[in-house]
Amino acid sequence: METFWILFNIIVMLALIGVLVHFHRQKVSFSKRVFLGLGLGVLLGAILQWSYGAESEVLATTTDWYSIVGSGYIRLLYMIVIPLIMVSIIQSIINLKASSELGKMSVWIIGILVGTSMIAALVGVGTSVVFDLNANQIEVGQAEEARGQSLEQRLEGLEGMSTPDKILQFIPRNPFQDMTGDRATSTIAVVIFSVFIGVAVLGVRRKNPEQAEIFTKGINAVYAVVMRIVTLVLRLTPFGILALMANTVAHTDFAGILELGKFVLASYVALAVMFVIHLIMISLFGLSPFTFVKKVLPVLGFAFTSRSSAGTIPLNVQAQKNSLGVQEGIANMSASFGATIGQNGCAGIYPAMLAVMIAPTVGVDPLSLDFIISLVLIIGISSFGVAGVGGGATFAALIVLSAMNLPVYLAGLLITVEPLIDMGRTALNVNGAMTSGTITSKITGTLNHETFNNPSAIESETTNM
Repeated sequence: METFWILFNIIVMLALIGVLVHFHRQKVSFSKRVFLGLGLGVLLGAILQWSYGAESEVLATTTDWYSIVGSGYIRLLYMIVIPLIMVSIIQSIINLKASSELGKMSVWIIGILVGTSMIAALVGVGTSVVFDLNANQIEVGQAEEARGQSLEQRLEGLEGMSTPDKILQFIPRNPFQDMTGDRATSTIAVVIFSVFIGVAVLGVRRKNPEQAEIFTKGINAVYAVVMRIVTLVLRLTPFGILALMANTVAHTDFAGILELGKFVLASYVALAVMFVIHLIMISLFGLSPFTFVKKVLPVLGFAFTSRSSAGTIPLNVQAQKNSLGVQEGIANMSASFGATIGQNGCAGIYPAMLAVMIAPTVGVDPLSLDFIISLVLIIGISSFGVAGVGGGATFAALIVLSAMNLPVYLAGLLITVEPLIDMGRTALNVNGAMTSGTITSKITGTLNHETFNNPSAIESETTNM
């Protein structure tokens, strides 16, 4: 009987994919299909959990099959990340009028990412105080204790690595190894290697223009092919989101969410406040925040569902370039750097909230000026080095709590709601990257205002995907 229900669930998924295919043939816009896939996934996941129970064998096997679509889509995105970054950045640098432009846009992108992560830390502190979050109020079960012990073991491997060591991890030693994504900092290392190639071509152009022209033609040809691959993969986005969301909702521990509901609510309030701050920054540079939101929502929807900043890079780049009018080189660099540096949700809000929650358990006043200043500065520095030790909110929390001399094991308290909060954190991380790209393009005078202000730009670029 179990086999029958598993087959039935697979058929349901195929039927829903058929619905999305139908809307594609009807020329329904890409963004609408993305959110339709998201909604259908939530509905399907809820029905599956209600029908079979979160721990049933039928549900486990069903979601394994659904993973072929969901996880398979994410694998395809990772497949195109490195080629996309390489050829796009090389081509962008080759087209620069002066090499000094490269340094200027890099400084602005990184500065905005790290600066906003420090602002996010203050938002996390304020939210924790308003909601009166305290680790003493949370019960510690076996799962939480096991998670805490695991975090302490991870910390042992981090203590021997200083912040300069973490930053050194960005510098490529073997670019071919980094092209495989073998290291946590592979994405940034590939960006740096690509920058070196682009700058080298500019030098060759001055001394041997014929050779540079041959290389440029080759890069342009490769770029055309890579962008076609990107388009083919992105066409699968509504299907990937459908499967990913169905699996996420089907396995969500709703009892755990209710138990830690105050922390979940506080986290999403902090994320929402930081999102509004991003929009205020956009408006301060004379751009419409409403237009920005409309054009980035499909990308944020995927980031929310997939919980992968790196996997969102192709969508991030496409949206910045085609919908927001961001210059291509800036779009690639902001999306790439934003996946590992200055993540507002993972490296800013989350570690700050944990620090404020845990501080009272060891007799530290989280409202003291010394504590807050130290916390914000440490978060700003660690947001630069987190990727060097694996990246993500867990490592950010480990580094910050350790630097503040706070007990690391208490971070295991939130294990039951971690996936749910991580969805919002990832969306904020990606929005921060897109904000930095848009503002940098505006500052450098390369933003295409016609594209940004064109409400149909997002539709025309994505309807036929």
